[in-house]
Amino acid sequence: MKTIYTIGHSTHTTEEFLRLLHLHAITAVGDVRSSPYSRFNPQFNRETLQKALKACKIAYVYLGDCLGPRIDDPACYINGKAEYNLIAETDQFAQGISRLKKGMTGHTIALMCSEKDPVSCHRMILVCRHLKDNDLQILHILEDGSLETNEAAEKRLMKLLKNPELDLFAGPDELIAQAYEAQGEKIAYRPAVSIDSE
Repeated sequence: MKTIYTIGHSTHTTEEFLRLLHLHAITAVGDVRSSPYSRFNPQFNRETLQKALKACKIAYVYLGDCLGPRIDDPACYINGKAEYNLIAETDQFAQGISRLKKGMTGHTIALMCSEKDPVSCHRMILVCRHLKDNDLQILHILEDGSLETNEAAEKRLMKLLKNPELDLFAGPDELIAQAYEAQGEKIAYRPAVSIDSE
């Protein structure tokens, strides 16, 4: 079974971030931020991070253009908000997922975004939702370096949203799908200027 990791850079120092990657034998970072820069944590600006990773023999791949939460296509916005389901149906998103699956054959990949908690980040709510596969284990590297399975994160998401884990009219998969939908609505990108198609 293949494994893919996710990590949020949060406010880590470069040294701590690299330690977390080494702890889990990560050989490649897939940056899924739409804008690979951080005003408050410049150590995670694309070029700076790429240089630090290269020095540790960890590959850096920018994937925010295909797997990021912000997209230029106006058809993916409804009422001024990005819709994850629509983004997931685009060709560029499918190409990004395909690149990841191909990359997993030669690397141990960590998908990186900025948020420390995966349930508050599109890396889980958008990307991992569409990566889920019986032959793939998804593990989230938490801020303290411990690992959380995607299944455990889904259960935590259900509790966070106060969603029932059992329902008379909906099966477990449907309830989890509803949780993903609800969280996607909460965290989806809203541009300052609406780019809705009229």
